[in-house]
Amino acid sequence: MFILTKIADLVQIRPDHFEKPSHIAIEDAINAKYSNRVIQKIGLCICMYDLLWASEGLIGHGSGMVNVNVEFRMIVFRPFKGETIFGRISEATASGISVRTDFFEDIHIDYKELPENTEYNHLEKAWTWMYDTESEPMWYDKNEMVRLQVVDETWQDQTPESTEQEAVDKAKRQSPYGIKGSMMKEGLGVCLWWE
Repeated sequence: MFILTKIADLVQIRPDHFEKPSHIAIEDAINAKYSNRVIQKIGLCICMYDLLWASEGLIGHGSGMVNVNVEFRMIVFRPFKGETIFGRISEATASGISVRTDFFEDIHIDYKELPENTEYNHLEKAWTWMYDTESEPMWYDKNEMVRLQVVDETWQDQTPESTEQEAVDKAKRQSPYGIKGSMMKEGLGVCLWWE
């Protein structure tokens, strides 16, 4: 679910951070730049793990900022295909179920990836599963803890196609990283069912 990724970059330390020890100021600058950001084909950056190398700082002309070349490792959220993860149902529509974790919201279970005999209830806006014909339906309720298997991931380049405001807005609406999951196998779905 989490991986370590080595990154080399140039970070800038503002003059108001000069009173901090240099490794703390560098860590703060890296976390401010990368945390909660998606790097294409890498994943969602969580925080810096460790600092591997840092150059001497060079003061930029006119700004007073110190430029430091760094090499560090970052903790990144990127579950692998076939991995089982936990989340909570955030929304159910006729196209499927949206799931979120405490820090990531772009997980989608397509209706085709739900177990056999699963139906969408338009009045309740929830999915139900009939395990057998003699039992009551089992509900995929909002905010229920679920277990799902990762089947695919989607990447959207957020670079606008042009400088027009409409293209910029369209790029902002798309999620840069999404996960597609499945609940078809035994043991997957609402956690309460399998206790």
